[in-house]
Amino acid sequence: MCAEQLLVKVYVVRGDGQLDHIGTGHVLTIYNEQLHCQCLLVQSDSDDSKILESEIRSNTLYRKKQGTSIVWSDSENVSRALSFQDPESCQKIWKEICRIQGKDPSVEVTEELLDKTGQSDEMLETSNLVEPPKCEINTIGDLADFFQSFLVSSTHKERLLLILKNGNYIQKLLQLFQTCETLQNIEGLHHLYNIVKEISFLDNTPLFEIMFSDECIMDVVGCLEYDPADPHPKRHRQFLTENAKLKEVIPITNSVLRQKIHQTYRIQYIYDILLPTPSMYEHNHLPSLTNFIFLNKTEIVNMLQEDGMFLSEVFTQLSDKTMDNDKRRELLFFFKEFCEFSETLYPQSKDTLLKTLIKLGILPALKIVISMDDFQIKTAATIIFAYLVEYNPSIIRQFVVDETQESKDDELLINVVIAQMISDTDPEISGAMNLMEPLRSLLNPDNMLISSFEYERYKFLNFFYEHCMHNLIAPLLSTTEKDSEEEDDRFGLDKNKTCPNNYQTARLLGLILELCTFCVQHHTHFIKSYILNKDLLRRVLMLMKSKHTFLLLSAVRFMREIINVRDEQYNRYIIQGNLFEPVVNAFLANGHRYNILNSAIIELFEYISVQNIKSLVAHVVENFYMAFELIEYVQTFKRLKTKYKQEKHRQGQARMILHSTLCKDTKVMKVKEEMHLKQNMREAVLPPMGNSSDGDEKLSEDKSTKENEDKVDLPKGTSSGVVRFSSSCSDGAGDAMSIPHSSRVSTATFGPHDNKVEEDEDKTSPNKRPHFSS
Repeated sequence: MCAEQLLVKVYVVRGDGQLDHIGTGHVLTIYNEQLHCQCLLVQSDSDDSKILESEIRSNTLYRKKQGTSIVWSDSENVSRALSFQDPESCQKIWKEICRIQGKDPSVEVTEELLDKTGQSDEMLETSNLVEPPKCEINTIGDLADFFQSFLVSSTHKERLLLILKNGNYIQKLLQLFQTCETLQNIEGLHHLYNIVKEISFLDNTPLFEIMFSDECIMDVVGCLEYDPADPHPKRHRQFLTENAKLKEVIPITNSVLRQKIHQTYRIQYIYDILLPTPSMYEHNHLPSLTNFIFLNKTEIVNMLQEDGMFLSEVFTQLSDKTMDNDKRRELLFFFKEFCEFSETLYPQSKDTLLKTLIKLGILPALKIVISMDDFQIKTAATIIFAYLVEYNPSIIRQFVVDETQESKDDELLINVVIAQMISDTDPEISGAMNLMEPLRSLLNPDNMLISSFEYERYKFLNFFYEHCMHNLIAPLLSTTEKDSEEEDDRFGLDKNKTCPNNYQTARLLGLILELCTFCVQHHTHFIKSYILNKDLLRRVLMLMKSKHTFLLLSAVRFMREIINVRDEQYNRYIIQGNLFEPVVNAFLANGHRYNILNSAIIELFEYISVQNIKSLVAHVVENFYMAFELIEYVQTFKRLKTKYKQEKHRQGQARMILHSTLCKDTKVMKVKEEMHLKQNMREAVLPPMGNSSDGDEKLSEDKSTKENEDKVDLPKGTSSGVVRFSSSCSDGAGDAMSIPHSSRVSTATFGPHDNKVEEDEDKTSPNKRPHFSS
């Protein structure tokens, strides 16, 4: 068992034949006690979850490709590939697979080595096979029947593979094709078409290496030209040799690289053009062939990356402003295809490649070509920029932040991209939409690293809002900058390019609002300061008078996302600016149409109701409930009114409790104060030892006075159930420390015969006054 965990990239083939990267993790071989067999196990490098567990069967064909990949098809005919970082890691796992299968690890295909003792089942089965017909003109019909008979079961297919791999059988078939074509034996050519197609459908990598070698590939294409269903053969070989020329925008000196590029193009042509198109029910169509193409592309990228002078020359010519557009276009097309091939690399390898490309000058070159008027050049540059951002957004962010030290604001890469978005002449703004995705990726804090380069998240966002945000929202501000008196005229001119009723302008504004909404979701602090300082929401809601519903929806989504933040500073901004008014007006103007605008606005108010945002609930009910009062098909607005009333009732109850508490506290304070005052007075009037009888008389008088005061001020129960207490809670008597003689005397009656007194007090009590806070 291989206990060492080696980093590996796992691929599977989708139903349409395309490769899917399903994860990156660590691979090892383990014994599965439930299956009672050895398995390849790949666990995610991020959370240790299981990405792959594949049983290593003795009859499964494994192939080592280019020293860094292992390819096989499992029992469910799902083609899988493991791509390693280095040949040493690949060789360790390869040795384990060969050890478990009992094969020689020095070979690159586990099925190639048969038991030399001649005792293996496959050798016995193969030795009992009937010899295939000879590859001659008079036996072509028998050959076709022979191949057809061996495709009925998987066991027969394995036997056929063993026959084809030995004795140069494929080469003999292709020689027979040349003879039939020379003699114009159409029937024989039709048989050979079926035979070659069936060999291709065996989907075996060793057979593909034979068929797609320089000696055989054009004859394979020739065989596939003679489709029995087509009476007029297509001249695919003529196209590949005369029309499909490799355009070496920069001379390729590496002959191996040139041969690999030719081979990959021709194999892709066979797969896309010559072989039958799979139906929607055919899953995993030719996975080994797809993987063969995939590995070829990876090898081409690695070889080009190793040739630093080649790429350096490409970027030097791209940056040359004297270069004619035709040559520049070819250079961009080449590099676009290079980026497509680079998708197969590991993330670490992509990072290394991107750093190399930036060092060689790809981004300054892109700033030049993306600003050109040629549509094809601009489109190719946009696609390349999107690929580079996808490789690693953090590296691109570091480049654009560092640009501020050397470039002016309008020369910064992101500002150049924004300028191209705004100046897109396509009515459907397809170019702007293509640029929006990489820009959104750059602005996404989820893929920003805290410690990648000096707190990337803060540094980049601070850069963006300081140097770039004003350029992004410039069209929005310019469209809504006129006075309200001119508003109706401005929204009525469809041909005016600055008018929101103009379709192209409306599409651009919708795109800008989509990015701004994204910023509200992810840039809480930065975007809030910008919205409040620029009064941005009010400017956005001015677009609610546009005739284009999609623009109205963008404005509503922007406001909805702001409310979703649930920030009271935002809420006060909305209330003080009365910013619900344009939304309500748009809702009323929409009438009784149950469209998406109607639903979006109702959902906005529903969210306020469900989340019970008290300040907004009160504002909406107090200012706009009359507009919604008659709406019965949803209960949103009635629930808003109910929550409003409940909150007012709660506030009233709270005021009553507060008033009662204050009165009790005041009463206790006054009693304590009077007791303390009496104590002080007693101490003050005590005569010294040996005083005359006058002092005794004065003391007696003071006691009498105090007893009278006690009878007036201290609470006293009576037979009628009346309690009298001193209250300072009336108007102008809020000081709890005021003297008793300045307080108003109130009476609370508990007896049944004093109802009139209680009713009179209820009428004047401040707790009974209605009060609605705004």
